Amino acid sequence: RRRREGRRRQVRERVHPRHQAGSVLRPRRQDRSCLLRTRASWQCGVLRARRQGRRHTGRHQDLLLTAARMPAVTDRTCNVLFLCTGNSARSIMAEALLAKLGAPRFRAWSAGSHPVGRVNPFAERELTSMGVDPADFRSKSWDEFAAPGAPKLDIVITVCDNAAGEVCPVWPGQPVTAHWGFPDPAAVEGDDATKQHAFSQIAHQLRTRIQLLLSLPMDKLDRLALQERVRSMGGRAEADATG
Repeated sequence: RRRREGRRRQVRERVHPRHQAGSVLRPRRQDRSCLLRTRASWQCGVLRARRQGRRHTGRHQDLLLTAARMPAVTDRTCNVLFLCTGNSARSIMAEALLAKLGAPRFRAWSAGSHPVGRVNPFAERELTSMGVDPADFRSKSWDEFAAPGAPKLDIVITVCDNAAGEVCPVWPGQPVTAHWGFPDPAAVEGDDATKQHAFSQIAHQLRTRIQLLLSLPMDKLDRLALQERVRSMGGRAEADATG
């Protein structure tokens, strides 16, 4: 019995006093000083925010606001994805125009929510008239750009109303999104000359929008400003289409 009590006494002596039953757990001196410094830092942030006439949002939200004010695209290449339903006409021509006019500052791709798997023959003729090889373009699904290893996108633009109304995948890089609505030239009826004229009109309107995009000071616009500017071009596209 004496041996058992002696062993129990030894075990109790090994336990830190803070962990014994009935003891009051108090933070260590360095923990208390850390808490005081954290509290003082937070109070300074609140006072600084009040002097500047704004509400203190905390470190995490301040970092988000700072990131939103940073330029969306700096000196690197801007990656743009054009979306349509079938990825056979409007989005293909937009990709070709931006690739030709915007290199090397811009890189362009196109995709569709329900790709038809081939480029429209009238769109191929427009690509040829632009001096672009139609063999370099294909109709593909937008899922390719949401898969692992896909390029980080800066701007995603829908060029048809059907694609704009669909639920898009989650794009890598959290890109700026916009909608430029153009009528479908493939829906025009008539002879080949009439259909080709419809494609030429859409190509001309796309060129105008893309030239406006190329004129933006990408290194001076933050993400919110860039999104506002790119989206405002969509209204001009609709005006041209109806006018």
